[in-house]
Amino acid sequence: MLVPFESLPPESKIWIYQSNRRFTDDELNAIENDLQLFVETWQAHGTSLEASYLLKYGRFIILAVNQEIQVATGCSIDKSVSFIQEIEQKYQVDLLDKMNVTFKLGQHIAHKPLIEFKKMAKEHAVSGNTIVFNNLVNTIEEWNENWEVPAKESWHSRFF
Repeated sequence: MLVPFESLPPESKIWIYQSNRRFTDDELNAIENDLQLFVETWQAHGTSLEASYLLKYGRFIILAVNQEIQVATGCSIDKSVSFIQEIEQKYQVDLLDKMNVTFKLGQHIAHKPLIEFKKMAKEHAVSGNTIVFNNLVNTIEEWNENWEVPAKESWHSRFF
């Protein structure tokens, strides 16, 4: 059951998928339609999940589930991963590689392999004050407080 993202409680579970490139406007419109259809029919053991999604910065897909109503189970999580894999194939993007870092360079959002980000840190091309996207957050509350943070306040701090 699709609900507005803002109506989900702070402890709702989230999954964040970052694209290795920005989606085009046409792609974003199509992905939004696909997300809406997926979330409207997303279930766990035959029970609809109270869920929502966001598309952020033209490159992040965020899925959220209110687990107080119905817990997302292994099968329902597998279905969401399969859905994300379909998007990867359809648009020739990488959404599941966790060994990449996305961060802000001024108004631009950059996406680099982890090894390149480490090199940039060593060369002072990025600093502890660089805003990074901490995709390890697990709830909407954590997302609101700790998703866009200075690198020194996230797991990225080990590179500085």
